[in-house]
Amino acid sequence: MLSPESTVSPLSHARWWRAGVVQAVSPPGVIDLGPGYLEPSLLPVDEVLPLYPEALTEFGAAALGYGANAGAEPLRALLAARHGCAPEEVMVTAGTSQALTLLCTLLGRPGRTVAVERTCYDLGRRIMTDHGLRPREMDADGEGVRAEALDRALSHGDDVAFVYLTPTFHNPTGTVAGEQRRRELLAVAARHGVPIVEDDAYAELGLEPTTPPPSLAALSGRRGVIRLGSFAKTLGPGLRLGWLEADRDLVETLTERGQLVSGGALNHLTSLAVAMLMRDGRYDRRLSWLRRQLRLRRDTLVAALRAGTDASVTVGCPAGGYFVWLTFGPRHSEASLLAAADRAGVAVAPGSRFGGIAGTHLRLAYSLNSPEGLAEAAARLVAAWRNEETLR
Repeated sequence: MLSPESTVSPLSHARWWRAGVVQAVSPPGVIDLGPGYLEPSLLPVDEVLPLYPEALTEFGAAALGYGANAGAEPLRALLAARHGCAPEEVMVTAGTSQALTLLCTLLGRPGRTVAVERTCYDLGRRIMTDHGLRPREMDADGEGVRAEALDRALSHGDDVAFVYLTPTFHNPTGTVAGEQRRRELLAVAARHGVPIVEDDAYAELGLEPTTPPPSLAALSGRRGVIRLGSFAKTLGPGLRLGWLEADRDLVETLTERGQLVSGGALNHLTSLAVAMLMRDGRYDRRLSWLRRQLRLRRDTLVAALRAGTDASVTVGCPAGGYFVWLTFGPRHSEASLLAAADRAGVAVAPGSRFGGIAGTHLRLAYSLNSPEGLAEAAARLVAAWRNEETLR
């Protein structure tokens, strides 16, 4: 278990952190602020290591059998208690991406529309388009989608499969919708009879003392809302473990799909292992430690960028999640900013990747690098962008 003073997980060596083993590795000398990954030193190798022996000792042969279709009851019960619902309203998934894929097959069909935020998680949108769904972008402000924009999107008279929203620590902008805004969105969706898929992958990574408003799922009593959660951002994506919350009828419908009837629970042994971590407080201690580490990284990156840029650059400071959203004045072009960052050896994500938002934006992840690496990245970016200005 990590002590409160720990800064590095003692077993987070990077010997196998290389292409062909992990999904993406930046070239030597490049500081990568692009993907929403945790730095290797923040991945809890030492905490996960004993969980499988614990689960096998506790559950014996049941840990190696076909798991219950909706997922192992011990984990579902823990998640239900944590999020204020019944175990029958929880289904274990192999992460948010798998859950969204499952929902696209259940709720969608080629040609149907999905109402999405104008700027939203690009790979979630890709899953939808892979299934032949057509995203319809909605305007947003500092709290996300406005109720009137949702109403317009659902009033076209065509076939809308669902609404896809990230109201808490939005990816990429970091915004949080207030409770009143959430209630307004719920009322609009209910009036049109269209379900909302609430992507809450970052919800437990609040970095400020204030608590975000209740989830859309909680406010609606899980009527008309399917909430997606994940351990990828709090523990590690290699676990391939998440969950969804929905009304009992929908959970039952999902668990009657052929994949689950044939194969049983998704990632059964891992779900039992994570249940061991959650049931005695170790998971919450892990979260407290991780939040401190992410807060330090966020503050380091934001402070360095704000100190080095002028009024033409707005550096957001998100209350949670992994990302800083930069907004640039009209004299900056995305292409020139990206080229300058590339010359400086820093990888960043272009704002245009996330949708059709007006203006010039970049997304920078603070989760994948140490505070020292983030300070160096900011110094490189500031110098490169200043140089780009003088060369105009």
